[in-house]
Amino acid sequence: MSKEQLNIGEASKPRFEFRTFGQQFDNAHYRMARLSVPVPEKVWERHSDEIYILSRTNDINNTKIRDGKMDIKTYIQTVDGLEQWNPLMKGEFPMKKEVLVKEVIPAFQVDMGSLDQESYSLEAFLAMVEAHPELQAVRVHKQRFGYMVNDTICEYGYVLINGARVATINSESTEIEDIKKTLADVGLDGIENINYLQAIKRVTGMTNKQLANE
Repeated sequence: MSKEQLNIGEASKPRFEFRTFGQQFDNAHYRMARLSVPVPEKVWERHSDEIYILSRTNDINNTKIRDGKMDIKTYIQTVDGLEQWNPLMKGEFPMKKEVLVKEVIPAFQVDMGSLDQESYSLEAFLAMVEAHPELQAVRVHKQRFGYMVNDTICEYGYVLINGARVATINSESTEIEDIKKTLADVGLDGIENINYLQAIKRVTGMTNKQLANE
């Protein structure tokens, strides 16, 4: 069976992903940039401001809000240390009560009681999140540099998590062996693979673990 052609910045079938976070990955970033084939100018450097919704009781549903739109991904499986996630829902604010009740709140795995409004603005939703003892809204700014190595979509980035700056580097593809080759080529073998949800929990103290110390 032939491999699916991946195009950076475009959707594909669910991919496997390696990602890690730490103080810096300068050597791996240098090799990634040198090994990369040319990529579209639109992914040379990207900036975004996002809000992640953390739940103390959930580690399998990743919820983020960008430009007033909600995106929830759910964890599917880990194969050879690489995680696979699928889209769970996409929505836009203002958001109807029934969408929150049926699709959003269950992803947090908490009880938020009955909702008394028919529709919720982003501000109203965030106020509800902040009032819940098991939930936390975290503001994240991303500066990302895109590459493509061994047919895998890669990036190096600087992330501000509530103002705390960390570095992140990743490789993702529908093909596990291509990711493994990329990790070996750029020098990331043996580095812990964690996702944004886990990293933000560590930085904010919701989880008592450190990031990679590169």
